[in-house]
Amino acid sequence: MALILLLETTTVNCSVALAEDDKIIAIKEDKTPGYSHAEKLHLFIEAVLTESNKTLLNLDAVAVSKGPGSYTGLRIGVSAAKGLCYALNLPLLSVDTLTSIAHQYKSLDFADGYVIPILDARRMEVYTSVFKLENGELILISPVEAKIIDENSFEELKGNKLFVGDGVGKIEEVLSNKKNTSFLQCLPSTKEMASIAFNKYKISDIEDVAYFEPFYLKDFVIKKNKN
Repeated sequence: MALILLLETTTVNCSVALAEDDKIIAIKEDKTPGYSHAEKLHLFIEAVLTESNKTLLNLDAVAVSKGPGSYTGLRIGVSAAKGLCYALNLPLLSVDTLTSIAHQYKSLDFADGYVIPILDARRMEVYTSVFKLENGELILISPVEAKIIDENSFEELKGNKLFVGDGVGKIEEVLSNKKNTSFLQCLPSTKEMASIAFNKYKISDIEDVAYFEPFYLKDFVIKKNKN
């Protein structure tokens, strides 16, 4: 049985979980604004290990949400994951953040159509991809992209559409009057990472610890103060 530590820091939600194979056995998360993930992450790691009567030496792998998302959050999560893997000689697994969010469709009675994860970017822009739900399986049909939202967005998708993620508010503002459209406002969480990470672990789909970088999608821009 594989013991996998899961880290999710791409948004305001700092989420840490411990999984045996694809089953969560302990989870700690907090989305309180104003607290840095750097302050909470290692405390949460210690908390889930203690709750499960495990130590770092019991781990078989570390999985991290790779982005897109907050630049700072991604750096904190990926740096922690790489540090643990390097120190403990563990495999590093990366999970696409939008894929993880898409799996939250399971909390609703949604069985057929398109699942469209949405992460808030800036202004009317979002990070998104598109999945087709068929027989309980999510099939990626449109890869990750940064997209400006307007009333014509996603109109090429014929059928039921479920928008899920922390950027759903932007979508709902312009698409709420569209037929066959549902919305689920939520944050990415390690709850949805376990099965994805375990599937990668089973086939040794691992990252190079030395060279792995977060998936920012867009370059980080430092704004200069005007004098």
